[in-house]
Amino acid sequence: MTDHATPNLPSRDFETTARFYAALGFEQGWRDNGWMILERGSLTLEFFPYPDLDPDSSSFGSCLRLDDVDGFYAACVAAGLPETTKGRPRLHRPKLEASGLRIGALIDPDGSLLRLIQNPD
Repeated sequence: MTDHATPNLPSRDFETTARFYAALGFEQGWRDNGWMILERGSLTLEFFPYPDLDPDSSSFGSCLRLDDVDGFYAACVAAGLPETTKGRPRLHRPKLEASGLRIGALIDPDGSLLRLIQNPD
């Protein structure tokens, strides 16, 4: 196994978080009252309870480095996530950035920002 990291993100309610990410293809790998792990292929997201989180002032985030950013984005659109600049959850379409990388974004119901980054070829 190679080195890797998994983001630790807040969840106001594990049931709500699990349903949201299940629509994007994530499955529950572990859950108890204090921790939840969701997996989609080689992607792993870990959540801790934060019932008092104010999603409008959340500064939590992570980068998802994807071999197929367009495929993941399409799954988000198919799940009904809106492509908009306000509200949550929402999507921002991947575009070519000055870095040379194609980057999009997903903001989840708890206000966490997940940058969707196309892996270089």
